[in-house]
Amino acid sequence: MTNKEKYRQLCTYESSIPLFSRAWWLDATAGDEKWDVALVEKGDKIVAAMPYAIHISKKHKQIVQPSLTQTLGPWLRHSDSKYEKKLAQQKDFFDSLIDQLPVYNFFIQNWNYQQTNWLPFYWRGFNQMTLYTYILYDLKDEKNIWNGLRENIRTDIRKANTRHGLKVRTDLDVNSFLELNFMTFSRQDKVVPYTREYVKQLDKACADHNSRKIFIAEDNDGRHHAGVYIVWDKNSAHYLMGGSNPELRNSGATSLCLWEAIRYASTVTKQFDFEGSMIESVERFFRAFGAVQTPYFRITKTPSRALRAKQCLRSLLKGQ
Repeated sequence: MTNKEKYRQLCTYESSIPLFSRAWWLDATAGDEKWDVALVEKGDKIVAAMPYAIHISKKHKQIVQPSLTQTLGPWLRHSDSKYEKKLAQQKDFFDSLIDQLPVYNFFIQNWNYQQTNWLPFYWRGFNQMTLYTYILYDLKDEKNIWNGLRENIRTDIRKANTRHGLKVRTDLDVNSFLELNFMTFSRQDKVVPYTREYVKQLDKACADHNSRKIFIAEDNDGRHHAGVYIVWDKNSAHYLMGGSNPELRNSGATSLCLWEAIRYASTVTKQFDFEGSMIESVERFFRAFGAVQTPYFRITKTPSRALRAKQCLRSLLKGQ
């Protein structure tokens, strides 16, 4: 069996593998021919794995994050070893995973927040940047979550319900959501980082695996104010995409959709990950839902001197 075949099999029974690292997710976001995986095996067990996606341009072979894939990085089988021995094992496993990577000009992966030891990668010439997400770690007590919301979020939710008469629908398809999603990029004068076809392909895969829900706030006139798209596995739900009608942005619809998404997530999984943002206004909004700030790592490496020079120049120009 190839590494990918072994990994596909592992994903069918190992529930600790994060959603974005699962084989079916990578098939949908990267394409079967554009991802692979490094494995470490002990006896008949896989003890470590690192899936990665490959992008080949005219000049460069890059290991990248597929669009809408929030995290990748190493997965390690749970170990009951003593702490010191566990760290030694991790170094050995990481060295083996790194050695199996193909030759590349650029490497970038956002790691799942549960993976906190990147030191062996540092020793191999990789760099790290700390990013932040916000997570509701316990979805069991709805009243407690409601009380944890900032007052303005609670006000927005009440306003959306009472003043604007909004109802959240979950029976609309991805096309209705994408209309709102694309409006948001247009309002911000930004290029949409994916195509409709790409999202539809991912949406079908998520629907086939019963791992997604769309929430759209609609008024009495049938106008769609805002939408939220979440995905989940048995361990966590993730806010993947959002969108709103710029002409109806003050109705509180986004807060209402997120609240309903959180309530629904409590019926299918354990926690809710807002997937963070380093944009100040977005961070402030997510933080207002009472979630816990949680750091995670972005790991990079650029072996190509020409590409390093280009990145340095771009950074200098950006700072001017």
